[in-house]
Formats: sequence, C-alpha cells, structure tokens
Amino acid sequence: MRIDILTLFPEMFASVLNSSIVKRAADPALHAERAAAAPASPEDAAASGISGSSANPATPSGLPGPSGPPVSYHLVDIRDYTTNKHHKVDRPPFGGGPGMVIQCQPVWDAVMAAEAQDPRPATRVLMTPQGRRLDQAAVAALATKPRVLIIAGHYEGIDERVIEKLAPIEEVSIGDYVLSGGELPAMVLVDAMVRLIPGVLGDETSAHHDSFSGGAKGLLDHPHYTKPREWMGMSVPEVLLSGDHAKIAKWREEQARERTMKRRPDLLG
Repeated sequence: MRIDILTLFPEMFASVLNSSIVKRAADPALHAERAAAAPASPEDAAASGISGSSANPATPSGLPGPSGPPVSYHLVDIRDYTTNKHHKVDRPPFGGGPGMVIQCQPVWDAVMAAEAQDPRPATRVLMTPQGRRLDQAAVAALATKPRVLIIAGHYEGIDERVIEKLAPIEEVSIGDYVLSGGELPAMVLVDAMVRLIPGVLGDETSAHHDSFSGGAKGLLDHPHYTKPREWMGMSVPEVLLSGDHAKIAKWREEQARERTMKRRPDLLG
C-alpha cells in the first residue's frame, strides 16, 4: 500500500513513521527475503520508503508490493503548492467569524501533484470532525486499498469547494471532539490501517483477534496475563495454566462478552 499524507506540518509525522510497527511496515531490511525473491530496480527502490520534505533521510527505502515492504509513506507539504509569495495557504472566512480557512488552490494542486506520482488510483480521505466516526470496519476496508491519500486539515478547516471538487472523498473523524488539526487523526488512521496489512505483523492472526475484529466476534478483547504467576498477591486465572485449550478458549470468550457487557453494551446490539 502507498500512503500519501498531505499536511501543513509534515515534521509532526517523523517520530510516528519512524517508530514501532509503522516503521517496520516500510523497512525493506525486514522484508529482505521477499525482496530477494523479486529484486527491484534502483528506480523503483528510490521511489519508495518514506518520502517528502520532512522525511528522515536515514530511513531506508524499498519497493512496496510483492518485492518489497508492504507499505510506503509519502509526505506532502501543502505549503509547497501555494502561489502566495509569502507561502500562506489560509485566508479569513467569507461572512466573518474567528479563525482562518485553508484555500482551495494549494490543496487541489497538492493532491494533483501527489496523485501524479503513482498510477494507482488513490482513495481520498479527509480527516475532519464532521466526518464519519472511524471504526474497525472502516479501517479494515481502507486497509485493502492499494493507495490511500490522507488530507490533514488545520485551522477552521478547508474551503468547502475543493472538498466537493475532490469527490469522491471519504470524510473521517476519530471521535466527537476537536483537535488543532488533522495531523494526529491522520497518524491514528495510518497506524490502524497498517497493522491490518498482510506481512506487517509478525503473527498474521494477531490483529484478527483484537477488540472489534472478526476473531473477537466484534467484542472487546479478553484479559491477558503473563509471567510471573503471582504478583503483589494476585494470581493468574487457573484455567490459563491448565493446558486445556478448549477450556481456555471458552473462558476467553466468556470474559470478552462479560467485559463488553460492562464497558460497551452497545456492541452487543
């Protein structure tokens, strides 16, 4: 999957894209065996990994797809596409009111330039408090796309005309609250999508059993325990030490349902 992120603050993404599972998903060093089976040309390798004005130059690159890492990230600074000599992208809103609104032209030109870099059609996503609330089903659907282009707005928002012009575009919210911009929501979406892409996690079944997922039957996850067996007078449930996999599976399902009933009864409906 290719993920393009359009933002006014690309530097915010450096630590997230260079950490943990999100980093490993785009690291060709961890996918060397697949790369050896289908070596990439230098031109293709140079076009992948993390790219953009704020990308970490030390980050290795590799060809996304069957012959390289499952994911590549491409950061686009919307300010690079403004025609304003002072590099401004926002103006006061028509009709008055507080705040500033991002103009159509730099957003449109940034999207067109990003999409021209790869022939794969991009699923366009706008992070906005007015969008559909993000859930696991929406994440799973996006994770199947070959390319996702995420627009992170800021200030009071983006001129509505360019949003309409970019249709079809999925407007997505991570919750019923307002942040300073779409950068943090974009990071949440990237992390949620990437871990569902085949080849990213060490254990392919791990994500399948997470809360809200198919393996968990749409419920919250069951409690987890590890060593030591006793800690501060608290013991691990005996069933988990029994070695009886049928009983363990039954206990985990019961715990998941009980936890869901207490914490998120809406999921049982």
